[in-house]
Amino acid sequence: MREHSRNSTPRADEPAPAVWTGRATNRFQWVAAGAGAAFMALGITLAVESPWTSGIAALLMAVIGCVAAGLLVLFGTLAFVHVAVKVDDHAMEVRCGHMGVPRRRILLTQVVGADFAPSVTPRQWGGWGYRWRPEKGTAVIVRRGEALVLRLGDGLTFTVTVDDAESAVRVIRARLRDTAPPVPPAATGV
Repeated sequence: MREHSRNSTPRADEPAPAVWTGRATNRFQWVAAGAGAAFMALGITLAVESPWTSGIAALLMAVIGCVAAGLLVLFGTLAFVHVAVKVDDHAMEVRCGHMGVPRRRILLTQVVGADFAPSVTPRQWGGWGYRWRPEKGTAVIVRRGEALVLRLGDGLTFTVTVDDAESAVRVIRARLRDTAPPVPPAATGV
């Protein structure tokens, strides 16, 4: 089974690899994760040292608020530090972050086309992360730059920012051609 690697991008005239994999990373998300960890540390410090004299309720609200905000920011950003995309004969699978969650698997039978987008920005989708826009569809945006755009049978799209997206488009288009039903012969009019 041949597998795609970053150094061997398939050309249009080459057969598609058995499995194509790609990634994209956003190192800025580590800064946000650090801010989340700082909020958690502040909450823990407040709980341990408890310098507040204004009452336990105020201290409890501050500790819970800091720890909750820290956890939300920390785990919300770590989920979108990077994205991994895998295309095989049956589906495209997208996994986010170190735990692979959120995850999306789209069967190629649901795909009507694949396009290369040279410049996708978080602003177009309302920010980083797993995004949904009713008029467009869904997207996984971890950084600005090139993206793979799947056109789905329901009329919506699924966009994912990934390095070497153009190669992924070629692989998916080849899979769609290989699985297309045969066209019936035209009537001869006899």
